[in-house]
Amino acid sequence: MSTVAAPALNHQLLPSAGPWSQAWRRFLRKRMAAGGGLVVLVVILLAIAGPGLTYLYSGSTYEKQDIEHRLADPTPQHPFGTDILGRDLLTRMLYGSRISLTVGLLATLISVAIGVAYGAVAGYFGGHLDEAMMRLVDILYSLPTLMLIIVLLALFDRSFFLLLVALAIVGWLDIARIVRGQVLGLKHEQYVEAARTIGVSNLGIIARHIIPNTLGPVIAYGLLTIPSMILSEAFLSFLGLGVQPPVPSWGVLASEGAQAMAVHPILLIAPAALMAVSLVALNFFAEGLREVLEHE
Repeated sequence: MSTVAAPALNHQLLPSAGPWSQAWRRFLRKRMAAGGGLVVLVVILLAIAGPGLTYLYSGSTYEKQDIEHRLADPTPQHPFGTDILGRDLLTRMLYGSRISLTVGLLATLISVAIGVAYGAVAGYFGGHLDEAMMRLVDILYSLPTLMLIIVLLALFDRSFFLLLVALAIVGWLDIARIVRGQVLGLKHEQYVEAARTIGVSNLGIIARHIIPNTLGPVIAYGLLTIPSMILSEAFLSFLGLGVQPPVPSWGVLASEGAQAMAVHPILLIAPAALMAVSLVALNFFAEGLREVLEHE
C-alpha cells in the first residue's frame, strides 16, 4: 500500500516574527534583565494584593494601631513585628510599596509626556526655536534639582499632586534631549516628506509620524527614570516633604525606622531591604530593555 508523502513545509510562507517579537526574544536571553523583570512583577503584585491579603489574614491595615503591642517582635500574626504605634510592619511595607511605585510611575509618565512634546517640537522645527528651547534645558540642568524640588514643596501646601508635579518638573530633561536627537534624524525621512506633500500639518506629522517612531528609546529611558523618581520620593519623604504620614511609603518607613533603629532595627532594615531589592531589579530590567530596544 503506497503512502502519500506529506508536503514539505514551506518556511518561506510562514510569517516572520515582527521587530517587537524579536526584541522580546532577545530580552529573554538576558538573564539578569529577565530576572529583574520577574522580581519587579512580584513586587507589583504584592503591592496590589498584599494589603488586602494581610487584612484577611490578621485584620491589619496600614493605619490600625495597637499601642499595647507596639515594637513587638515578629510573630505568626505580625511576620515583621509592629512599629512604634503597634501597626503591622508587613502591611505598611506592602502598602508603602504601592505608594512609592505609584509615585515613581505617575511622575515618570508626566515627565515623559513633557519631555517627548518638548523634544519633538524643538527637533522638528529646529533653527532659533530649537536653540532657545535647548538653552532652557541647559539652564535647568545647571540647577541643583533636588534643592529646587525642596523649595517648591516648602513654598506650597504639600499634597500628592504637588509631589508628582515637583518630581516631573525636573525629570523630563533627559527625555527631551533623547527625543530631540531622534527627531533630528526622523524629520528628513521619506514618509515625513510624503506627509508634508499631501498637506498634513506640522502637529499632525509630529503626532502621527515622528513621535511613534521614537517610542523604543522613550520606553527604555522612561523605565530607567522610574528608580530615580522613587529614590527622590523616598528622600523627600524621609525629610518630611513627600508622602505625609500616616500614609506609608518607602521613605516614610525609613524615616520612622531610623527613629527606632536603636531599639527595633527591623523597622529600618526590612523596608530598606525591600526598597533596595526592588530598585536593583528595576534597574536591571530597564537597562536590559534599553539595550534591546536601542538595537531595533
